[in-house]
Amino acid sequence: MSDVQPGYHSEKANHLKRLRRVEGQVRGLQRMVEEDQYCIDILTQVSAATKALQSFSLELLEEHLSHCVVDAARKGGPEAQEKVREASDAIARLVRS
Repeated sequence: MSDVQPGYHSEKANHLKRLRRVEGQVRGLQRMVEEDQYCIDILTQVSAATKALQSFSLELLEEHLSHCVVDAARKGGPEAQEKVREASDAIARLVRS
C-alpha cells in the first residue's frame, strides 16, 4: 500500500459518520419491508437514502478532484491523464445513476 493518503483523509471521520447514517437508513428500509409498511412510505425513505448517498458521492468526488487530480496535474505526464480519465469516468457513472 502507498504512503500517500487519499484526498478524503482529513474528512474520514465525517465520511464514516455519514455512511453509518446511510447504513441506518437502509436497515430502516429493511425493517419497513419486514413490517409490511405502506409502499409510499418506503419509497420516501428510499429517496432519502439515495439523496444521502448522492451527497456523499459528490463530496468525495470534489475531494478527489481538488487533491488527487490537482496533484497529478501539477506533476504532469501520463499520471495526470490517467487521473483525469478516472475522474471523467466517475462523473459519468454518477450522472447515469
